[in-house]
Amino acid sequence: VVGSPLVGVLSVTFPTRREVTDDDRALAVDLAVDGGRALERVALSDLRQEMAETLQRNLATTICLYLKFKKYHWDIRGRFFRDLHPAYDEFIDMIFPSIDEQAERLVALGGSPVAAPADLERYSVVVVPKETVRDARTQVADLVSDLSRVGKGYRDDSQTVEEANDMATTDMTVESGVTPGCQKCIGAV
Repeated sequence: VVGSPLVGVLSVTFPTRREVTDDDRALAVDLAVDGGRALERVALSDLRQEMAETLQRNLATTICLYLKFKKYHWDIRGRFFRDLHPAYDEFIDMIFPSIDEQAERLVALGGSPVAAPADLERYSVVVVPKETVRDARTQVADLVSDLSRVGKGYRDDSQTVEEANDMATTDMTVESGVTPGCQKCIGAV
């Protein structure tokens, strides 16, 4: 139904648990006519969709950040090896637990976490280098740039989940999770 507030809900491209049927569309039209509480549920559904998309991007970014630290950990050579090699391990250990936490929260919101390399590349704001980067200064400058951008993105995204009054996701991303980890990594690097 063109112009219906439910059109966006019915044409969702984010992975769902089942396909939308003609019966679902008819029910949606009935709910739109009903208004009131039905539209509140639609708004909640839109917010959950937006939160799931935000988590999907953040999950892909966190996985790529993890992979980038691993890549640099393996590539580092020279006089900074003794300092950066174990430091990268420490950062990897801080990042890794948040991957599972974000994926499980995404599933709880009805999403399906991405894992294929092409999907990670498409959703992530961090690019994992395909070439070998041995220079410590280049690695550190690249990581500081990524961590600054990622930390700011996570803080900006926290507004979306706060507006949805989703305290579990807010706590995961802002209070105890990824954002403080990014800030800690920046300070140490």
